[in-house]
Amino acid sequence: MGWVTMSERELKRVKVLSQVVDGRVPTREAAVLLGMSMRQVQRLLRRFRHEGAISIRHRARGRRSNNRKEDGVRDFALSLIRESYADFGPTLATEKLVEDHDLKVSRETIRKWMMADGMWLEKKARRTFHQPRLRRERYGELIQIDGSDHRWFEDRAEPCTLLVFIDDATSTLMELRFVPSESTFSYFAALERYLENHGRPVAFYSDRYSVFRVVAKEAKGGAGMTQFGRALDELNIEIICANSSQAKGRVERANRTLQDRLVKELRLVGISDIEAGNTFLPGFMERFNAKFAKTPARPDNLHRSLNVEPDRLADVLCWRDTRCVGRQLTIMYERKKYMFEVSDLTRDLPGKYVETYAFPDGRFQVRWKGIALPYTVFDKNQRVTHAAITENKLLGDQLAMIKEMQETMDAAPAKPKRSKTNSEKKGYEKTGRKPPGRRSAIQKKADERRKKMNAEGRVADLR
Repeated sequence: MGWVTMSERELKRVKVLSQVVDGRVPTREAAVLLGMSMRQVQRLLRRFRHEGAISIRHRARGRRSNNRKEDGVRDFALSLIRESYADFGPTLATEKLVEDHDLKVSRETIRKWMMADGMWLEKKARRTFHQPRLRRERYGELIQIDGSDHRWFEDRAEPCTLLVFIDDATSTLMELRFVPSESTFSYFAALERYLENHGRPVAFYSDRYSVFRVVAKEAKGGAGMTQFGRALDELNIEIICANSSQAKGRVERANRTLQDRLVKELRLVGISDIEAGNTFLPGFMERFNAKFAKTPARPDNLHRSLNVEPDRLADVLCWRDTRCVGRQLTIMYERKKYMFEVSDLTRDLPGKYVETYAFPDGRFQVRWKGIALPYTVFDKNQRVTHAAITENKLLGDQLAMIKEMQETMDAAPAKPKRSKTNSEKKGYEKTGRKPPGRRSAIQKKADERRKKMNAEGRVADLR
């Protein structure tokens, strides 16, 4: 029974001490082997000879610890945790027991109690595993898309974003494009090139970024449609949002590979700006796909022809909205007032809704029943407002815009100083005293009374 409960260190001591007793190992060598002093080895030998191997066990084994908490304390702590802190972790539960109940128990003790009671799982049991998803079987069935914000040109330029389109079935890079930041217009430009080169896929697979999914609380849980989603709907392409980054692991892994290989390739050819980088990308994609692309399980290509006229495609890949026309034949858009020319077409517009078209190249149109309306623009103060809400992925682009505006304002000529008045030219300086005004009737009577009293020799105290 004693051998079963011995530790590895104690078993080693028994083995060495047995060899000393048999005369095969001297005491001094045993002390070296056990890492103990001669006196300690001699004490163990005396115990070993009189009581046997069982005496080598630690004397405190099986005894109750001096620091052990009473069962009543354990039961009280666990009852408090069940009532008020059932979903708390051991660390926070320990803090609350001290703060609110003056019950001081170590965090590790609380953790062990909660684990024994089933209220907490050890770290190994809390791990979650994402099961790998099999590839789609056919080329063009599912295209994963993502934006990777990185210092692609290292210290040669500011960080920017690489938009990555990758086929799920073959891991083929379908489209790469450098852009200042992820935005609807940048995805429109990348999508246009994709459609021209490959046609329409069955579906795109993205994260839950606001370009792809409505995240506003008032949108009933994201059931609305973004501008990018509206464009894909008109092109008969499905958009699917992944629940986690692991779900679209193929494009995430491609981003890591590109952050290593592409950065070094750009360094070797000396490219340090977005325009030159986009010119370099087609050749890089061809070499990358030749090395890493896989063969699909089925040979079918599910891309469909575009079948959309260029003008019609431009109307699809733009930012479209509606605005109500005011009584003065005006609409507000992006803090600008658009005023329509009075004509037979526009006379009946007040109170009706017109469509606005903002194109990626900067063009802007207002249409009524498909007809573009002529307008003039009254531009309000155009600057980034203080405390404006900005998404994390647009922060770099927003800061670059602010910096450009500040540099323009700093470079503007200083306002001319105000010219001096004639009084200031003659040396007149304001003293801050007000000029005396007309005295009231009461003040005049008080002055007359004071003079009369002074004449009679009395002290004038009119306070």
